Amino acid sequence: MLKIAVVILNWNGEALLEQYLPSVIEYSKGATVFLADNASTDGSVAFVKANYPEITIIQNNENGGFAKGYNDALEHVDADIYCLLNSDVEVTPQWLDPIRKTFEAHPEAAIIQPKILDLLNPNYFEYAGAAGGYIDQLGYPFCRGRIFQSLEEDHGQYNDTREIFWATGACMFIRKKVYDDLGGFDEDYFAHQEEVDQGLLCRHF
Repeated sequence: MLKIAVVILNWNGEALLEQYLPSVIEYSKGATVFLADNASTDGSVAFVKANYPEITIIQNNENGGFAKGYNDALEHVDADIYCLLNSDVEVTPQWLDPIRKTFEAHPEAAIIQPKILDLLNPNYFEYAGAAGGYIDQLGYPFCRGRIFQSLEEDHGQYNDTREIFWATGACMFIRKKVYDDLGGFDEDYFAHQEEVDQGLLCRHF
């Protein structure tokens, strides 16, 4: 069975961890959960140590943003599949099962993103990634389920497996070998668009 590591990047997000970690712990059986902390100055690390001793904490020396934060942290993670998960995402039961099965059944699959719904309005897609990322002929990124600011209602219209151009960094799964071969994220992207850049590199690697 493929080893999955769920790696949550954190910077001064104690309140978010209090709210969203419970679902990750409850529904991520069979995976190892890591907190990659970007030199927080709040009580994040102490909170996790006190309440979730099963989580492995990686403490980065600086707040290098999303790209460098993950690049630094993932050097210390041993897994076949990395799940990069935002600290404000609530996961659902069996969320890892179809991802693992797809990676196992399709060795050519490099990066996978699940469908992401709005937490406050769960009948609609979430802006950050929706049902998978694409890019238009002008180079503008968009998603199934989201065009500009317009978000679709989820009627199961994207309950399929489809090739995408990029996966959102809010919740993306990537094979360790692919991540290593690509050299991780381009650290010129402190935050935002780094996953689109990686998707482009992956398609041409």
